[in-house]
Amino acid sequence: MMQTPAPEQQPDRPGTAHPWSYWQGWPSLAKWGGVVLLFLIYFPLFWLALMSFSEHPLSGIPLPFTLKHYAALFDDTRWLKPFGASLSIALLVGAISAVVATGVGRVLPKTGSPGRVLVLCLLPLFVPGMSMGAALFIFLRSVLGVKLGFGSILAGHFVWAFPFALLIVLVLTTRFDHRLVEASSDLGASSWQTFWRIEFPLLRPAIIGAGLFGFLLSFNEILRTIFLRGTETTMPVYNWTMAASQQSQVPIIFALATILLAVTLPLLGGAFWLLYARMDKD
Repeated sequence: MMQTPAPEQQPDRPGTAHPWSYWQGWPSLAKWGGVVLLFLIYFPLFWLALMSFSEHPLSGIPLPFTLKHYAALFDDTRWLKPFGASLSIALLVGAISAVVATGVGRVLPKTGSPGRVLVLCLLPLFVPGMSMGAALFIFLRSVLGVKLGFGSILAGHFVWAFPFALLIVLVLTTRFDHRLVEASSDLGASSWQTFWRIEFPLLRPAIIGAGLFGFLLSFNEILRTIFLRGTETTMPVYNWTMAASQQSQVPIIFALATILLAVTLPLLGGAFWLLYARMDKD
C-alpha cells in the first residue's frame, strides 16, 4: 500500500514574524501579571496590619511588637461617633441604592431609548468628586436651603453609588427572559406576585451586590463628604483629619484601620461567596 507523502512544511519567510496572538508567552505573562496585581492589592493591607503592632510603625520596622496602639485606640472614644455616622449612612445608601437601582434596572430595558437614559444615569461616574461635591453643596445649601449634615451626606453618597448599583442590576435585567413575566401575567398573577416569585429570585444576587457596593462606596467616601458634611464627621474624614494634624495619632489610625479590615473583609467575602460561588454550585 502506497503511503501518501506528507506535505512539505514551508519555512517561514525571512523577515516575517508570528502573529502576536499566537505568542506562547501570553499565558506566562498573564499568570505573573496576576501575581503582581494580587501582591500590590494584598501586601499593603498585610503590611498595614503588621505595622499596627509595631513599637515604631512610622519607621517601617515591624519589631518590636506591642499592643499599646490598640490600648490607646480603645481609651480614646472620639472615633465612635464618626464610625456610627459612617455606618448608618452607608447602610442607608446601600439599601436605597439597591431598591432604586432595581426599579430603574427593571424598567430601563423596556424604554424606547434606553441608551440615552443610561448615559444620564451614569454621568456621575465621570464627574470628579470635588466638582460633584461643590455642585451639590451649592445646590443643596443655596438653592434648596438644606442644612448640611447627615441628610446632605446621604444625598451626595447616593448620587455617587447609584450608577455602580445600576450597572450591577443591569447585568441581569438585560439577560432576563421577559417571557416568564408575560407567562405569569397570563396565568393571573398580580404585578407584585410576579416580581416576588419570579423576578426577585433571579435578580437577588444583583440586588444584594448593588447594596454591598453602595455600602462600601459610601463608607469610604471622603471627597464629596468634605463639601457636604457641615458639622458632621464621618470615619474617613476623621482618619484624614487625625493623620494630617497629629503625627502621634497615625499609629492609632493604623490600629483602627486594621480592625475595620478584620471585620469587613471576612463579612463581605462570605457574602459574595454565598451569593455567587454557592449559587453556581447549586
